[in-house]
Amino acid sequence: MSLILTVVLVAVASAGGVVVWAYNAEIDRARAGVGKGARAVQTSAGFVEYGERGTGVPLLSIHGAGGGYDQGLTNAADFVGDGFRVIAPSRFGYLGTPVPAEATPTAQADTHAALLDALNIDRAVVVGVSAGARSAIELALRHPDRVTALILIVPATYAPSNPPAIEGSHGSRLAFWFVNAGADFAWWAIEKIAPSVLIRFLGVPPEVVAVASEAEQARVRRIVKSVQPLSQRFRGINLDSIPSLQRLPIESVGVPTLVVSARDDLFSTVAAAEFTASVIPSSKLLVLSTGGHLLVGHDRYVRDAIGNFLKSAGQSPK
Repeated sequence: MSLILTVVLVAVASAGGVVVWAYNAEIDRARAGVGKGARAVQTSAGFVEYGERGTGVPLLSIHGAGGGYDQGLTNAADFVGDGFRVIAPSRFGYLGTPVPAEATPTAQADTHAALLDALNIDRAVVVGVSAGARSAIELALRHPDRVTALILIVPATYAPSNPPAIEGSHGSRLAFWFVNAGADFAWWAIEKIAPSVLIRFLGVPPEVVAVASEAEQARVRRIVKSVQPLSQRFRGINLDSIPSLQRLPIESVGVPTLVVSARDDLFSTVAAAEFTASVIPSSKLLVLSTGGHLLVGHDRYVRDAIGNFLKSAGQSPK
């Protein structure tokens, strides 16, 4: 019996060692990856980390909750395509950008403008995704001369009824608890054991992913993985978890605007999208019937819609 027990204990210890080795290898790659592509600049509004890619029409890509400059670059690649000089800042509390004393979307918008100043960019197309749409709108209101066109994708912004909020299942509440703890290992373990929990936490019905193409399933897996290292993003996620309850004077937005959402978005951004598009004068609304918060299965359709919008706004690549 003692021999059997010894064998079992050795097997358990060995399995545990393999798990720890696999986790350490992946988290080390994630930490190295976010450091490799980062740039930094001291602006008039403070220190900002950002990423840059491509040449052509300047485009400011503002990431959503759980993001950073890396996801800002990915969002631009997924939904906008080539022909743009993409500037993707890490917002307050994400990766290398600190949380200032005033960490409001208003202050974030002023920091976006300061980043454009530091990079000698006069005007840019602005893309705001999810919680990033808040500071994108503020930028268009506070610095209208800096924005040539505004694209709001699944905007987690103000709605008079049914405002966007974190999906309320037990799994999502547990995932949010891990986010608050900055628990890299917990996120990694759930990703391996129960990825549908994280897919739902990111606002997508898992059944939508299950019937999507292999390419789209791979994109969703990539996005789930891209939240790591979670410990370097949770301060920003906590800021973004505060609901947007203030109605901004968006009727004063004076640039062409495209608003995109999906009816099955588990963050309920469709109400905010419909309200925003109904109030901004020069706006267009695209609401998909399925796709969730990541617009799963519609990336090519959304990219074509954005391309046509930018062409009509005179901001497509030459």
